Amino acid sequence: MRTFAAIVIIILFASFLPPDNVVTRFKTVPGFHRAEVKPGSFAAYLQSLPLKPRGAHCLTYNGNVAVTDDNTAAVLDISVGKHDLQQCADAVMRLRGEYLYSKKRYSEISFHFVSGFVCDYTHYANGYRYKDDHWVHLAQKDYSYETFMKYMELVFSYAGTPSLEKELKPVTNPAKLKAGDVFIHGGRPGHCFIVMDVAENDKHEKQFLLAQSFMPAQNIQVLQNAPGSYWFSMDKTPGIWYGELVKPAYLRRFD
Repeated sequence: MRTFAAIVIIILFASFLPPDNVVTRFKTVPGFHRAEVKPGSFAAYLQSLPLKPRGAHCLTYNGNVAVTDDNTAAVLDISVGKHDLQQCADAVMRLRGEYLYSKKRYSEISFHFVSGFVCDYTHYANGYRYKDDHWVHLAQKDYSYETFMKYMELVFSYAGTPSLEKELKPVTNPAKLKAGDVFIHGGRPGHCFIVMDVAENDKHEKQFLLAQSFMPAQNIQVLQNAPGSYWFSMDKTPGIWYGELVKPAYLRRFD
């Protein structure tokens, strides 16, 4: 009975704790405040994503400490999978897909393969399977989360930075940077970062949090330049892998 009572107390205590996400964990620097986000938006979704406990290492899909671990400010509490699939562009597509799936906006879940083939979730959920840049009807209709994840793994296998860069829209005014925007350069290798949160000052100068996956596939990590230095800006090249991409010329967004 004592053990049961202790468990109940722990659960009740945990229910009163604030959520652990980028908003609660990362305070803005003096003179800056968080940019407002629209409720229900992709930006609000990214702000709300849970983080693993403080001090968690960034691990690869096979459990090794990632080569990028020194740049870890936090780790998103999202699965990385059991295969070397969810790399940089895949992590961005995973977050976008998860957001749309959570809103049941199934018809909007669609990504291009590098070949140009449009792989939309609706076809997959309705039982179609990919074969040589065509859909073949092979299965029953299934909109479960398990099937959604199988769809995402298919996307990870055939899409990448070249295809994602083409389908994202250039941000013509970097001053309007918002959470959900992507810094991307398509190539082999290419790379990309996703903006998790944005802060601004009275002059509307922007600072932002960045997240990424890497090669081999690893946890999605919120990045830092150095311990305690996790807000980035476009006027200074950060000392992280592919930091040269954090420039207006590489800025894109989904919509």
